[in-house]
Amino acid sequence: MNDAVAAFRAQYREQHIGRSYRGWLHFGFTVSMASTIIVLCALQLHDVTPWEWLTLPLTFVYANFAEYFGHKGPMHHLRPGLRLVYERHTRQHHRFFTETEMAFESPRDFKAVLFPPVLVTFFLLAFGTPMALLLTWLTTPNVGYLFALTAATYFLNYELLHFAHHLPDTHWVSRLPGMHVLRRLHTDHHDPKLMARYNFNISYPLGDWVFGTLYRGKA
Repeated sequence: MNDAVAAFRAQYREQHIGRSYRGWLHFGFTVSMASTIIVLCALQLHDVTPWEWLTLPLTFVYANFAEYFGHKGPMHHLRPGLRLVYERHTRQHHRFFTETEMAFESPRDFKAVLFPPVLVTFFLLAFGTPMALLLTWLTTPNVGYLFALTAATYFLNYELLHFAHHLPDTHWVSRLPGMHVLRRLHTDHHDPKLMARYNFNISYPLGDWVFGTLYRGKA
C-alpha cells in the first residue's frame, strides 16, 4: 500500500473511529432503518392507479439527480454551512480510498463509507417526510407513500452499491452482473485528477450521462 494512504488510514482510525465502533452494526442499522420505512410504506398502499405508479420512475430520476448534484456540489466544492460534508468526503473519504487502494481492510473501515446513523435518520425522516406529506396533500396518499418508499429504496441501494464498490476485488459481490462496470466508474472517480469533474453518480450514471460528466476512459 502507498505509504501516504497507509499513514492517513492509521491517522483516520485513531481520530475518527472509536473503540466501541462496530462496522457490521453500523451496516445493519442502515439496512434496518431503510427497510422498515420501505415495508411500512408498502403496507399503506391501497388500490394504486396506473398514474400513481408513475411516482416510482419519477422519484427514481429525482433521487438520481439529487445524488448527482449533492456529490458534484458540496461533497467536492466547499459551500457555506456545509464544510463538514466537504471535509468528510473530499478530505477524508478520498484520501482513505484512492484509485489504487479502494478496498476495506476490516469492518472498522466501514465508517469511512457508510453515512453516520444521525445522517441516515435525517435523510430518511427529516428530508423525505416533508416531501411525502406535500405530495400527499397535492395528490393522493398513495403518491406520498410511493415517493417515500422509492426514496428509501434508492437511499438503501445507494449505500449498498457504495459499500460494494469498496469491497475487495475478490469478493463475490464484484462478480454480480453489471457490478464490474459500476465499480470501475467509481474507481475512476477516486483518481485525484478526475474526482472533481467526472462520475458523480455513485449508483447508476444517469445524471453523469445527462450532464456530460460520464468518464469511461479506463472502463
